[in-house]
Amino acid sequence: MNDQQRPARARVGVVGLGAMGLGMARSLRTAGYDVGVHDLRPEVAADFARGGGTVFASPAELAAGVDVLIGVVVNAAQVESVLFGDSGAAERLRPGSVYVMCSTVDPDWSAELEDRLGELGVLYLDAPISGGAVRAAAGELTMMTSGRAAAYDVADPVLEAMSATVYRLGDHAGLGSKVKIVNQLLAGVHIAAAAEAMALGIKAGVPAEALYEVITHSAGNSWMFENRMAHVLAGDYTPLSAVDIFVKDLGLVLDSARPQKFPLPLSATAHQMFLQASAGGLGGEDDSAVIKIFPGIDLPQPVNESQPTNQPKKED
Repeated sequence: MNDQQRPARARVGVVGLGAMGLGMARSLRTAGYDVGVHDLRPEVAADFARGGGTVFASPAELAAGVDVLIGVVVNAAQVESVLFGDSGAAERLRPGSVYVMCSTVDPDWSAELEDRLGELGVLYLDAPISGGAVRAAAGELTMMTSGRAAAYDVADPVLEAMSATVYRLGDHAGLGSKVKIVNQLLAGVHIAAAAEAMALGIKAGVPAEALYEVITHSAGNSWMFENRMAHVLAGDYTPLSAVDIFVKDLGLVLDSARPQKFPLPLSATAHQMFLQASAGGLGGEDDSAVIKIFPGIDLPQPVNESQPTNQPKKED
């Protein structure tokens, strides 16, 4: 195939350069895409563009020049703002272009969004993500996707550039979000359980480092224990995923089960733990800060206590 026969590379935009979105934009740039970006924090977008890429002042301006627009914002309200707010992207996306929605949202809302964009001729992929900031930057995310074949035809190479695995779960929106909700159920419960276990060990007088070493080499280990309790050992609650993210996500888990009268006792307990942490002023800290709800324990402190460790990041 000569150069004239090769299909043109899709033009890509990313809205939301939080912990995940920034990594995704970087992985696309590494894969050779010319990436346009928008973020509510102009300095973050400008810093990204210094390594290659273009900053746009609004979602609308970015949308006008791309074939695939990827939204990596926190919740449905932010997606609404990106698409339909002042200077929103929806009216500027060309017919046949694709909006890739990577947020954790209500599955029914996602299905409705597919229809709303379809009325404008815009294709849509329900595409929640998992893997964390490090894997996002390496292009090794897991993507839980669903949508029409035509949307995949346009977006597939872009998805592959960001991901280790792209799961196609169905031919209409909502199924990706349903799987993500199940994932968030497990993630939230595992973090809460990890925090409870670490807190119990510390209260019992076990050195935190020794407890971590033993558990991470024993049957009780989990990915969340190994990952999040490392934050606790470092005394570093810089939010890669904040407490308030799990207040939202576990709330969605419970909301999704309520119409079916389906009991979720562990999810409900974990949700209350994150709510308690948020009510105590910890909502902007890393989700591992849920361990701070347990009384009477001396948690490890950061090596340099003069450095703040709890500055929240937006649009994760």
